[in-house]
Amino acid sequence: MKPIAAALIAATLLAAGPAAALEPLAQEKHINDRLVSARIADRIRRECPTIDARILYAYGEARKLKRYAEQKGYSGKQIDAFLDDKAEKKRIYATAEDYLTRHGAKKGDAQSFCAIGKQAIADKNLIGSFLVAK
Repeated sequence: MKPIAAALIAATLLAAGPAAALEPLAQEKHINDRLVSARIADRIRRECPTIDARILYAYGEARKLKRYAEQKGYSGKQIDAFLDDKAEKKRIYATAEDYLTRHGAKKGDAQSFCAIGKQAIADKNLIGSFLVAK
């Protein structure tokens, strides 16, 4: 697992709380959006030589995500099952890859990833918040 995604996933893994009538984690938009965005940012920083990850920021966001999951009432067991589910991990990764492809990323073309990363940083969106230009 790569640093940004691992930090966010680890934070949710540690979350515990009373189990309430909650939607399945795979449908919990806030958590899923952040996991997908972290995966996209991680792919960008690995493919683009002029962009790096904001690791300390990512850890801070991971703590926020942990608190969010706790406040929602997801149990550690529920979170473990979600994060250990290979199909869910594939879904998150596939969603990230789909986003990158739709935005012009091409395998073996570092500059295509750089362009997406630079735009995300300029737009100050969630993906860009995990990235910094070198």
